[in-house]
Amino acid sequence: MKKIEAIIRKSKFEEVKNALQQIDVNFFTYWDVTGVGNEKHGKVYRGVAYSTSDIQRRMLSMVVSEDFTEAAINILLETAYTGNVGDGKIFISTVEEVYRIRTRETGIKSLN
Repeated sequence: MKKIEAIIRKSKFEEVKNALQQIDVNFFTYWDVTGVGNEKHGKVYRGVAYSTSDIQRRMLSMVVSEDFTEAAINILLETAYTGNVGDGKIFISTVEEVYRIRTRETGIKSLN
């Protein structure tokens, strides 16, 4: 099993969520995060200066079987892409075991 963590633009979240659900990745956790990126310049919008060093993003975290890992990564790469600085990052790590508390199931069965 793999844990996939992705930091994406908030504006791309619904598109990413819908695309993941189409490949049967129906359970994941997400939260709003703030990070510091490479872009150091401020922007001016309608006469108001905004700092772009603190970047608002959404972080997704999911555990998937080996069978879904590549598909989930490809969905994230395709749907979160804008081609601009700040599209985000994807982190992959190995999960040794998963337990469902209610039924005490372990492994892949606990993810369904």
